[in-house]
Amino acid sequence: MTIRVLIADDQHLVRAGFRMILAAEPDIEVVAEATDGASALSLVRQTRPDVCLLDIQMPPPDGLEVTRRLAASGLQGAPKVVVVTTFDLDEYVYAALENGASGFLLKDAGPALLVEAVRAAERGDALVSPQVTLRLLRHFAKERRRTPTTHPAERLTEREEEVVRAIARGLTNPEIAAELFIAPSTVKSHITSVQAKVGARNRVEIAAWAFRAGLVT
Repeated sequence: MTIRVLIADDQHLVRAGFRMILAAEPDIEVVAEATDGASALSLVRQTRPDVCLLDIQMPPPDGLEVTRRLAASGLQGAPKVVVVTTFDLDEYVYAALENGASGFLLKDAGPALLVEAVRAAERGDALVSPQVTLRLLRHFAKERRRTPTTHPAERLTEREEEVVRAIARGLTNPEIAAELFIAPSTVKSHITSVQAKVGARNRVEIAAWAFRAGLVT
């Protein structure tokens, strides 16, 4: 299956670079480019991409607002979002992930990580630049100390807890399946169930909940 990608960035060279990297992959097709948030939203409706690569600081609405609107749109088959930025600021990371992004990359992360972020988003996984991952974990740990533990609407099963811990460690669905000796489709079923129970929209929010609830340290 070909992964359809939309690139939104106000810098031509950045868009051209991303297009060149992604076009070299046999399973990825760049279907649209946008120079601002408004055209990105319009092109999403027209081209129905699977994944959107969004810059944060572009003409309004910015990448964070576009991410929020796409996550809240209720569109069937709404695209996954990977935020790509030059700004390694904590508030951007948290805002992007809280708004529903499936990944957060710095523009200097390199071609291999960019391609993997697109594939991970399409799979329903989440990929965050390694240089910001440690700070995210520290943020979740601090949040746990000052925020009361949130209990799921329905108790997680033992297997669901194992899946949650694996997600919090950054494992992908195939890696979880191999570690727990279950089928990838079973992993997906457990993740869907966990999302409903803890009120999480994606894997990052599952990981955040796991740290807050003390399932991982």
